[in-house]
Amino acid sequence: MSDSPQPPDRRLLTIIATYNEKENLPVLVEQLQRLIPETQILVIDDNSPDGTGTWCREREANDASFQCIHRAGKFGLGSATIEGFRFALEHDFDLIATMDADFSHAPESLRTMVDAMLKEANQGIGVAIGSRYIEGGAIEGWPIFRHLSSRLVNGFARLFLRLPTRDNSGAFRVYRRAALEAIEVDRIEAEGYAYLEEILWRLHRQGVKMLEIPITFVDRTKGASKTNLAMGLQVFWHLSKIAVGLVK
Repeated sequence: MSDSPQPPDRRLLTIIATYNEKENLPVLVEQLQRLIPETQILVIDDNSPDGTGTWCREREANDASFQCIHRAGKFGLGSATIEGFRFALEHDFDLIATMDADFSHAPESLRTMVDAMLKEANQGIGVAIGSRYIEGGAIEGWPIFRHLSSRLVNGFARLFLRLPTRDNSGAFRVYRRAALEAIEVDRIEAEGYAYLEEILWRLHRQGVKMLEIPITFVDRTKGASKTNLAMGLQVFWHLSKIAVGLVK
């Protein structure tokens, strides 16, 4: 991709981290390009054994709006997202969206979030968060355990990290370039899913304004979930380190 100034229809980059998402990704990309034709799409694939990377290479060869970074192993969502942020900043994108590949985040909702960030009244907003936990938000298809663990994580983040937002653990967001520059993304320490709360904590410390937009989160219907109990415990451990001042 050229380093020349981006024309207006290429100001938005949508980052999608993948591991074994060959069933979902082709349909998702088609829907994004139909609903949000101005977006560039960056997939970061962690050497998926199901052929996701091969599909991405084929798409990349014939689609100038699509690009993939192929990583050598399964390094995780957090590091993939940070790598996407670096790419976005290096290539002068103004808005940077992040979403899951499994249709838990609806492309229609991303259209709403991008439009909200482009409104003149919202020019001071640094990040729009697709929120499950404000009025109008919802979750479909989760077992009770996931509901409880998510509520606990979000309550912990609000109480001990003093975050004003209600949905701090969701990856469905649209950032403004200046917000990511303000927090110096390479300083993010979390290696697992706690990077989501850490980013909001760093943004809040910098005085970045945040906007929550209600979404309906739908649990995946194809492929396997990447979350487990160990990952949840890692989140609590990292948030505890932030709360007691061990993360700077």
